[in-house]
Parts: sequence; C-alpha cells; structure tokens
Amino acid sequence: MKKRLSKTLSAAGIASRRAAEELIFSGRVLVNGEVVNLPQTLVDSQKDRIMVDGERIRGEERKVYFLINKPIGYLCTSAPGTKSILNLFSHIKLRLFTVGRLDKETSGLLLLTNDGAFANRVIHPSYNVTKEYLAKTGQEITPAHLEALSRGARVEGTFVKPVSVKKVRRGTVKIVVSEGKKHEVRQLLANAKLEVRELSRIRIGPLTLGSLPLGDYRELTEEELAQFS
Repeated sequence: MKKRLSKTLSAAGIASRRAAEELIFSGRVLVNGEVVNLPQTLVDSQKDRIMVDGERIRGEERKVYFLINKPIGYLCTSAPGTKSILNLFSHIKLRLFTVGRLDKETSGLLLLTNDGAFANRVIHPSYNVTKEYLAKTGQEITPAHLEALSRGARVEGTFVKPVSVKKVRRGTVKIVVSEGKKHEVRQLLANAKLEVRELSRIRIGPLTLGSLPLGDYRELTEEELAQFS
C-alpha cells in the first residue's frame, strides 16, 4: 500500500513527521535512486528502495516509548561525536529520536521513541500538550518578576506567553508553556531579568518524573500512551 513519503519515514522510526519533511526538503532522501523533495510523494516501503543518508529503511519498526530523567550535559541530537542522550540507549537496536528537545544545561523529563505519529501528537501546538518547568534563579521572585513572565516574550520571531507562572519558593518558579519554542523558557526568564541557576522540565501533559532518578529511564505504560491517543 502506498503512503506519503513523510509518513513512511515516520512509521519506519526515522524521525517525527515534521523532522521527516525537513529531511526530504534537504535532499537527504532517495527513492529508487533519485532524490525526492516532496513529502507528499506516494511510496510503497515494501517495493520502493528508500534511502536516508545512504541507509535503506526497512519498513515499520516495533514502536517503543521511553521516558528519561535527562541529566545536565547531554545533547538531544544524533550527530556523531557528541555527548548525546541517545548514547544511553545504544543497546536498543532501534532508530530512536527525542520528542522535542532539552538544551545541554537543562535536565528533566524527556521522551524518546521511534513513533513519529506519537511524537507529533506530543509536540504539535494543535494538540495543546503543556510542558511544566521548574526554574531556580539567583534572585528572590517578586510580583514584578511574575508579571513580566506572564506578559511573555518574543521567541524565534514569535511572541509567546506562558500558560501559567507560580512562585514556589524564594528563588524558584514554575512555568507552564504550550508552544515548545527553542529556549522558550530561558528567554521568558531572561526577559523578566531573572538569572537561571537550574532549569528542569518536570511534566509533559499527564506525564511526570515521579521518583525516577536522574539518568534513569522507563517505558511508558499502555495507560499513559492512551492519554495521547
């Protein structure tokens, strides 16, 4: 059965649907020996020879879903020679990718999968899956800081506002966002003139870290997955 090329790559665990489209647009995908630049191109993974960066895809993989408490110092990239969070999953012989990203200096809840459709449901703004962060700063959080955070900031050329902000302790604040822009929370804090000492993501939608130790991971349960269906 023929499917869109971007959907085929996503189902094969190559990347999320959006990231698969970027691979196609950048000329890194060949179908039967020819570069294809249109994500909507119809292909049959059982009959067509589909290559990504010189490696042939092998149809749909068994889908897996992991939640990890990411330590500081790891990057959310598959680039060789980097300290990638994917290195912690090197024993799993499936092509995993992160669902969204946390920067090198941010710790906390991160999802990894080989299911592009699931990744899209988590990160696409239309699904309104909120993410909650805990930020420890070098100052006492004042009402003026909270007001500045609530007003929002320009991130990646778009003005974004958090869903909510709440002071937790003297220098600690919780920030809930829904956009998922790169460095969004750090930009919000900088805009409020707050110095970030520690930043951690503690929730994605209904998922929380619970008692999961830093650096450890677990598979999502069927009940957890059902909440994203």
